[in-house]
Parts: sequence; C-alpha cells; structure tokens
Amino acid sequence: MLSRIAESLFWVGRYVERADDTARILDAYLHRLLEDPWSDEDAACRSLHAILGAVPARDRSCDIDQVLEHLAFDPGSGGSIDGAIGAARENARRAREVVSTEMWECLNSTWHGLAEQRAAVRRTGPHAYLRLVRSRAALFFGLADSTMNRDDGWRFVVLGRSLERVDMTARLLAVRVLAAVHAPDWPTLLNAGGADESFLRAHRGAGDSASVAGFLLLNRDFPRSVLHALATAEDCLAALAGHGGRGRGPYGRPDATLLPIGRMRTRLEYLDPEVLPGGLPGLLRDLQEACTESAAAVAEQYFPYDGPVAWSQEGV
Repeated sequence: MLSRIAESLFWVGRYVERADDTARILDAYLHRLLEDPWSDEDAACRSLHAILGAVPARDRSCDIDQVLEHLAFDPGSGGSIDGAIGAARENARRAREVVSTEMWECLNSTWHGLAEQRAAVRRTGPHAYLRLVRSRAALFFGLADSTMNRDDGWRFVVLGRSLERVDMTARLLAVRVLAAVHAPDWPTLLNAGGADESFLRAHRGAGDSASVAGFLLLNRDFPRSVLHALATAEDCLAALAGHGGRGRGPYGRPDATLLPIGRMRTRLEYLDPEVLPGGLPGLLRDLQEACTESAAAVAEQYFPYDGPVAWSQEGV
C-alpha cells in the first residue's frame, strides 16, 4: 500500500472518531445545562474547552454560543466537528480507490448535510446537528467493518479510531480528576463517553468515582473503554508490523510502533483497581503520552516524507 493512502486512512479513522467524541461530549454537557438551570454555564463551558484542548477567552465569560462556534462550527480547526468531518472527507477522497463507495457516500453526504443542520441550530437547538454527527460516525465505522477487506487499509482506519478514542477518554477523565473547579459530574462524564447505559447494566445502579473510572479504563467488554481500544490498536499494529509473532522483529524486539501501546495495555491488564484512584493522574498522563509516541512512530515508519523532488535541467 502506498504510504500516502495509508496515512489518509489512518487520519480518516482519527477524524471521524474525533467528530463523534466531540459531539457526544457537547451533547452531554448541553443536556446537563438544560436540566440544571442553576449550573455554572461559564465553568461548564471552560471545562469543555479544557477537555478538547482549546483555550477560551479570559477577558469575558464563556457561553454555549461561543463553545459551539469554536468546537462545533469552525471549519478551519481539526479539533471542531465541522473541521474534523471536512478533514475526514478530504482524506477519504485521497484514498478513494481503497475506501468503499458506501463509506465515501456516508462522509460526503454528512459533510453536505452539516451546513443545513448548522443553519437550523438557532431555531431548533444544536441537538439535531450533534445527533446527525453521532449517527453518521456510527454508520461510517459500521460500513468500514462490513464493506472493507480485513487488510492493511482497514487496519489503518481502525488504528486511527482506537488511538483517538484512548486520547479522548483520557482527556475526559483528566478534566474530572485534575480540574475540580470545572469538572463534570460522573453521570455527565459517563454520558459523554457513551457508557451510561452499559455502566448501569454492569453495576446495577449509580457508582462512585472509582467504579466509573475503572469502567471507562479497565472494562474488557465495553468497546469504548481504554483497555479495549488499546488491545484493538495493539492487534492492528502487530498485524501491520508482521515478522510473525506479535509485532516482533527478527531478534525478538518489539516493533517501535507497538511498544508504547503494548506497555500501557499490559499495565492496565494487571492494574489493581484498588489503587486506581490514587494513581489516576499519572496514569492518564501516561496514556496520552503513549498515544502520541505511538502515532509519531507510525508516521515515521509507514508515512515517510522525504520532501519534494527537485528537478534539474538535463546536463547540469
């Protein structure tokens, strides 16, 4: 597979997952503000910016309209929903010969449909817009699973999705743990992570901070948990690395792309849940660093870029 195609597929997975996670987080926060009119809107909006790595204006209060403009409707930012869907569509166009027609039509129609939904936000609210993004992201990944061969192209899409999912879940938990002033409550955090119903089924009722954090990090059966996403990313990287065995080279050394993900997956596999609350800040930091390190190694190994070719005149 050409490196440019592999890179496009990797970023398609990341951008669609980013749009989906951002829509889930915004929807959960907006429902929280509607249900509790006495909640601090400025604090909630600054918490949203903190989760998604954006910096709100310090000289004025932060409100929902400002959040939507920055985190949903900004087409020039890869961290906003519009920007992520547009970037995913552009990368899918570059890899058009690999993605299925149904996958391309899903992204293309979503990108065109967002403009109409965005225009209706002031009349009907943002929930239809956010619901469209969530449903189309689920449709896109379902089409990827059902219409692509289980080859390297599919693995790059799933790898991008998995790394992005780990990073976004770690961001959600980090705001709750490290930024108590702007922190969401645990039900809002579960809803933002798409885990509220699964958590209630698993725990038969409301849980405390340790059980919620443990579910989002350590549950092996929930597909949006960090451990599940790390295991999926590890499987994709091992298959891409080849060499026989689990991504190991001829001398038994782990592949550079696999090493940070494998370390974190093993660490979570054998983590004692009892010590999770006290070690959560360091663990979340290490998770984000592992994703960054693995993504950089993937780019270096599979997406090499030597710069543009400089043409010279014949005989010079």
